[in-house]
Amino acid sequence: SMMRNVSGSNVEAQLIYAITLPVSCAIILINLLIILCITCNRQLHNSQNYFFLSLLVADMCTGVALPFIPWMGLNRPLSFSSCLLVHIFPNFLFLAFLFNLVLVHYERYRSIESPLQRGQLWLHRRFALPLLAVWMLPLLFALLPAFGWNNKAIHDRNDVFPNAFIYLEVYGLLAPAILSIAAMTCRVLWITREQLRDIQRLQRAVANRECRRRMEMRYACCVAAVSLAFLTCWVPYIVYTHVGVEFLLQRGGKSNRTGHIVLSCVGIGGIAVVPLLLGLANREYTDPVKKLFRKLRHRYRNTNFMHTSSSKSI
Repeated sequence: SMMRNVSGSNVEAQLIYAITLPVSCAIILINLLIILCITCNRQLHNSQNYFFLSLLVADMCTGVALPFIPWMGLNRPLSFSSCLLVHIFPNFLFLAFLFNLVLVHYERYRSIESPLQRGQLWLHRRFALPLLAVWMLPLLFALLPAFGWNNKAIHDRNDVFPNAFIYLEVYGLLAPAILSIAAMTCRVLWITREQLRDIQRLQRAVANRECRRRMEMRYACCVAAVSLAFLTCWVPYIVYTHVGVEFLLQRGGKSNRTGHIVLSCVGIGGIAVVPLLLGLANREYTDPVKKLFRKLRHRYRNTNFMHTSSSKSI
């Protein structure tokens, strides 16, 4: 029985690392690249990009914690204090990531809804306050088990979070955050649609059908991209959230351990890709990278040309 448990733990470890390590490395590297693009370009040093920079840092931290998150629902021979640490730290990083994601969506929603009052928004005038809030509030909530709201009294070392804490986090924090992001995204698409109709009314006067057709196609592509991102990134996480709650409440039932591992890796990894999609879709962030790669390619070609020329002359 002990040998079977050891071999089962090894298989689970191999499965977790096989799924999470490539995704984690990709998330960390792409985030670092976009962070360098923002920090090295002084024109991007404004409150909007500070919010996005904070999201990228949180996303990078989530990428670091990604290989450890699937272990949270599995039984391990750890002391209660060690188990408390390995539960609280990844939970804090993920909550900080989600709060930053809500902040970025809210800032972009307010900027699109009131473009003429963008500089007067309190988010931009006092940007340090929301930045502090999206890191401190998750930290305070994640530390509640360390302050005594835990299962130490019933000697449950492998699941330090009480049922009430799990329900509060999932249905009091995670679900409202996801619903608010979905509502703001739909509202932005609706505002964009209304602005597109206004532009089309003006263009009918000059009978510019080709331009109207291009704008319709661009909007359709935007809606398709948002829908695809929702299906590939958000739906697995939503499924993982609800299934994961039942798994945690069952204290890691043996029958669903493999399913829990795969679902947690895909769910957390999928939602961690959302900031990367937002960053790669912004030309302000990608153009410096393209220019850097062009310079490196040009320098590489010149080096090869000089090397072949010198070889021929010899």
